[in-house]
Amino acid sequence: MITYLTGDATDPSGNEPRIICHICNDVGGWGRGFVLAISRRWPEPEAEFRAWHRSGVGFELGQARLVQVEASLWVANVIGQHCIRPTKEGPRIRYDAVDRGREAVSMSAIALGASLHMPRIGCGLAGGTWGRIEPLIAHRLVAKGIPATVYDLG
Repeated sequence: MITYLTGDATDPSGNEPRIICHICNDVGGWGRGFVLAISRRWPEPEAEFRAWHRSGVGFELGQARLVQVEASLWVANVIGQHCIRPTKEGPRIRYDAVDRGREAVSMSAIALGASLHMPRIGCGLAGGTWGRIEPLIAHRLVAKGIPATVYDLG
């Protein structure tokens, strides 16, 4: 089961270990969408993302990295979007990459005993649809017993 709340995904409910998930692009761009809300709260996720991109090591669609931002809070940078500009090929979201990234995040969540928190990932700038993203979350997270909360702004 996915819990839906009205609120800010950068301020997840609970005191247990928590992971905030979001989708990043595969060209190293960070400057629009949900990442701005993340950067307003913590500098570490952006700095880690940019360093990861510069290194090129494992920086590709379907990969994810967790960045600890507080004692029991991490941000998962998941590369699930191809490019940053619209193309003739359709939306920038890559559902298979989102699915692979969610698998990596689910393993981290299990190891940490963490719950997952997110906006409607992949449905903003990446151009995805929630009808395709929600089953990926249910399959990769909820089916493994990992609580997931999705936040919609009020």
